[in-house]
Amino acid sequence: MRVLVIGSGAREHALVLALRRDPAVSALFAAPGNAGIAQHAKTAPVDPCSAEAVVALATDLEADLVVIGPEVPLVLGVADAVRAAGIACFGPSAAAARIEGSKAFAKDVMTAADVRTAHSEIVDNPAELDAALDRFGPTWVVKDDGLAAGKGVVVTADRHAARDHGAELLEQGHPVLLESFLDGPEVSLFCLVDGETVVPLLPAQDHKRVGDGDTGPNTGGMGAYTPLPWLPAETVTAIVDDVVKPVAAEMVRRGCPFSGLLYAGLAIGAAGPAVVEFNCRFGDPETQAVLALLESPLAALLYATATGTLAAAEAPRWRDGSAITVVVAAENYPGRPRIGDVITGATDGSDNSAVVLHAGTTQREDGALLSAGGRVLSIVGVGADLAEARTNAYARIASIKLPGSHYRTDIGLAAVEDRITV
Repeated sequence: MRVLVIGSGAREHALVLALRRDPAVSALFAAPGNAGIAQHAKTAPVDPCSAEAVVALATDLEADLVVIGPEVPLVLGVADAVRAAGIACFGPSAAAARIEGSKAFAKDVMTAADVRTAHSEIVDNPAELDAALDRFGPTWVVKDDGLAAGKGVVVTADRHAARDHGAELLEQGHPVLLESFLDGPEVSLFCLVDGETVVPLLPAQDHKRVGDGDTGPNTGGMGAYTPLPWLPAETVTAIVDDVVKPVAAEMVRRGCPFSGLLYAGLAIGAAGPAVVEFNCRFGDPETQAVLALLESPLAALLYATATGTLAAAEAPRWRDGSAITVVVAAENYPGRPRIGDVITGATDGSDNSAVVLHAGTTQREDGALLSAGGRVLSIVGVGADLAEARTNAYARIASIKLPGSHYRTDIGLAAVEDRITV
């Protein structure tokens, strides 16, 4: 199988490494890729949001499968164009990708499917913002209704901060989604979905805020770990049966069946799981940890999903132990990051207990590795348990040097210290 991966982040680097382990993959390509991905796949400087360019590249490469990593190309319909060219594509249609591209659409689907989620209102007129804010609180959840790379959300007990964020979004022409606050620890559950067939992967937990102790602004994700020692197996079953399957069935009913990776972000409160958001693709940084524990051939699973044969595919197999992702971010992230700094110590050696995945990197002509984005590297540690995985990841980070960089030191720590309860 000849496989083309679209994207340039650590998620795509993780996909490439997992696909390399699949003996059925005879050729592996990535576009545009990054400096780390280029060590494992042939890369091409293609705009992932250009359907024409992606189709032309996939055709030239005689790709048997195209795997689209980021959400923006999916929302723009790149998967539709690839399929129209007769090439199998892992990723939903533009119509189905609205589950992430429009929070209002997602809320409508959940209401029709009778899925628990936060009460919400859409505000598209600045004159209505104050009255709408009065109907929420004392903790306000203010979201950009469209795509915002994980950074369009403010959760605050400060009404002024909530109002400022809402007003800023409206000034930019973005509708605002106000939600009631959901209590309880959050869970990310990835599911392969082929129409009404749903196959869950391992549950993970993301750490969204930039600072230790969940302080500071939201980011695209500063780290994640899997599996979740505090989450009962029956809760995962309930999420699949009561959340993901009803939503998948509702998408079929609406004539926009989902094909690809449906990511449910949930809060596990006293009343049970409630949906915080849906995403239409593999999440970053959870994917890096989840795929580190996958033993099944990944290409076979993705191809079965893409070709409508997931129901007949072998269930995913997982290695024992735990995996953790810790993101090394550039100075000033999640604001405008400083770029162009030399990174040292990020090359992979023979140590399999921790892997360095590239996200915002590029390579200079003299071979030096440079920072080129906000989230620069993902360090993935594995171990017999979460404590060992943490030790391995942070030991690897200690040998990496990037001026001004920062990372959280507490990824997965609350779970190790048994401070998370359902």
